[in-house]
Order: sequence, then C-alpha cells, then structure tokens
Amino acid sequence: MQADFLVTEQRADGYYLCIQGDWILDNFVALEKFTKRYKKQPVPEKISLDGSRLGMLDTVGASRLIQLLGQDNTRLLLQADSPLPAEKKALLQTVAQALELTDGVPKKPEAGPISQIFGQIGYSVTTVWRQFISLLGFSGLILESLFRLVWHPRQWRFTSVVAQVQTSGLNAVPIVMLLTFMVGAVIAFLGATVLADFGASVYTVHLVAFSNLREFAILLTAILMAGRTASAFTAQLGSMKVNEEIDALRASGLNPVYLLVIPRVLALLISLPILTFLGMLSGMLGGLVVCIVSLEISPVMFMDIISENVPVRHFWIGMVKAPIFAFVIAVVGCHEGFKVDGSAQSVGEHTTSSVVQCIFLVILLDALAALFFMEMGW
Repeated sequence: MQADFLVTEQRADGYYLCIQGDWILDNFVALEKFTKRYKKQPVPEKISLDGSRLGMLDTVGASRLIQLLGQDNTRLLLQADSPLPAEKKALLQTVAQALELTDGVPKKPEAGPISQIFGQIGYSVTTVWRQFISLLGFSGLILESLFRLVWHPRQWRFTSVVAQVQTSGLNAVPIVMLLTFMVGAVIAFLGATVLADFGASVYTVHLVAFSNLREFAILLTAILMAGRTASAFTAQLGSMKVNEEIDALRASGLNPVYLLVIPRVLALLISLPILTFLGMLSGMLGGLVVCIVSLEISPVMFMDIISENVPVRHFWIGMVKAPIFAFVIAVVGCHEGFKVDGSAQSVGEHTTSSVVQCIFLVILLDALAALFFMEMGW
C-alpha cells in the first residue's frame, strides 16, 4: 500500500508501518483526504511502527495521527527505544492524554426540574453553612483580638473609636428618633382604636410602654444600624481591599483587625445602647402625643401609669439586647468587607449581602430572645 503519509513496507523481520511527511495544519486538507482513503485499506495484523521518517508535527497532525494509529499503537510509538525525537514524543503524549480525558468524560444526564430544585436547595444550604462557619471564625478572631488588647493599652486606638462613634452613633440620632417617634405614635393609634371597642383605651399607655421598651426601640434601631452602618463598614473595608490598602498594612507589619475592625466594633458597642435608649424615649414621646390628642390623657397621668404598672425589668430586657446586636452588626459588616475580591461589582454585592445578613440575624436573635424571656417569665 503506497500513500503520502503512511507507508506499509515488508522487510526481512516483518511488516512496518512507516510514518512520513509533515503532519501539520498546513497539510490539513491532504491529511483529511488521506485519512478517508487509509481507513478503507487493509492493514496487516502484525505490524511494527517506524517513525524515523516523520517530518514536522503540530497538535493538529498529532491528533490526526493518534486517531489513525489508535491509543495502543501510539503507546508503542512513545516507547524509549523508538527513534522518534523527544520533543515529538512529548507532543504526542500530551495530545494523547488530552484525547483520553476528552473521550473518557461521561456525558451527564440532563437533570429534571425536581432534581434541579433539590440541587439548588442543597447548594443554598451548603453556602449558608460555609458562611456561618466563616462568620463564626471571624467572630472568634475579633474576640481574641479584644482580649489581647486588654493587656496592651498602648495599642488602643481611642481616636479611631471616637471618630467611628460620631459617624455611626451621633450622626444616626435624628433618623433613629424620628423613626421610633412615628412607630410609637402608630402603636398608640392602633391601641386607641382597638381598645376603645372594649372600653379600655387607658391601656394604650401600657401597650406603648411594653412594645417600645421590650421590642420596637431596640429592633428598629438595630435594623437602621444594619442598613446604615453595616453597609458603610462593608463599603469602606471593601474599597480599601480593592485599592490594596489592607495588603499594604500587612506588608508594613500592621494588623488590619486591630486597626480597622476593633475600632468599629467598639464604636458600635458604645453607640447602639445609647441609640436604643434614645429610641425608647422617642417612642414613648410619640405615644404620649397621641394619648394627649386622641385619648385626653395628660402627660402626668401618662407617666403615673407607666411608673405604677410597667416594671423596670422591661427596660433592661430591651437594653440587654443592644450589645449583642451591635456585635453581630459590626462583625457581619467587617466580615463582608474583607471578603471583597477586588472589583466594584464585588463591593456592591457584599454590601447588599451584609445588610441582608444583619437584618436577618437581628430579627432571628430578637425572636429567640423573646421566646427565652417568655419562658423565663420575664
């Protein structure tokens, strides 16, 4: 059999299949025609390979040669005693491995809609679990850093803490007081409307006091801080990471947690209880205004009812949640900021994620706290 690229020769020791010519992209058309013609020709069963006449070789020619020879004959051609040059052996071996991987990958069956739904649920659960573990580890790192700083007063950054208190606390006073005032007024309106049907309008004062002291003041303040402060923490740290400022701090031998995270956590631990207290006062004031206008309850009577019928423990129940919510909000905001991967889109995604996580965790913790206090009879 005479051909351009493969020649079968009969020698004294048997039949030889000689590879010759240039197996390159420029000869692709000729190789294609030869391949069709070669597949129709009979080949002796016992035949040896001779690659000494092989000219130039590239990936196109190597893949075509492997397809013609088969994987078994290709392995024989790659043996150590083969006269084929080392660079051509390496190219053939690389292409052969790639073809084996390509041919060996089984086709995945298309998943049905039910499988896709359960797959998405599983992926979401896995993502949430990984996020929880990462957040838990970051919380432990912050607590460990706080305990270390207790014994090193020279590393305390009072200026940064004061600046963050002003930004996250003092500047948030107007919006917190306005919102809690309106919510307190709405609660008083609802109480006056519903309780009037039972002739118990005076208990509107109790409703306003209980709801503001125990739940609404701290909950609304924490949600506002989640949307206002946690997003700011994430955007600030994320922008610093995009600009490689955090890497510069590490290269300078400085700890970003001490410099950037701890002041923000301490500032929120100071600010949120103060804002919660102001929110309680503002919510009570909103309820007082409605009671004066709608129920003709004087301020003196309003204060007497609260002092005689609302125990002080309700105030402490609301206040004790503030440091916990503050720590959660600060940790989530800073954690998402450090997760930014270096693009403006990533900053926006993690800022949104921090707000959603903070609001979810605040409401979840508040619900768990309400159940706990109810079971304890507080």
